[in-house]
Amino acid sequence: MKIKYIVGILIIVGFVAFAAINLSKSLTPYVSLDDAKKSNKVVQVKGQRVAGSEKFDVEKKVFTFKMADDKGEQFDVIYHGVKPANLEQAEEIVVIGRYTQGHFEAEQLLVKCPSKYQAEGVEI
Repeated sequence: MKIKYIVGILIIVGFVAFAAINLSKSLTPYVSLDDAKKSNKVVQVKGQRVAGSEKFDVEKKVFTFKMADDKGEQFDVIYHGVKPANLEQAEEIVVIGRYTQGHFEAEQLLVKCPSKYQAEGVEI
């Protein structure tokens, strides 16, 4: 009877260890642009879109734009996908990807827009 408990506990510990290792690999940290330049890993960088810098190549489905980080440093972002519809209203953009060869290759774009449910004239 004790051997069944020991085997059961070892299986549970094995699954927990496996889950913890895979979870830590899938986490994508927020970093500054300087840290993204130094890293080879997939990271998240937040900032603001530089107005008027957007270009979309319809044939290749490549969207490029300039972004400014929290320090005001501007960098190019290349995203292989469709331009988000609400990009112009975005208060902040989060790009997820890698910084390579002088630009940020974005795998995902997260657009943080002002709340449309917030009452006008009310500051929170």
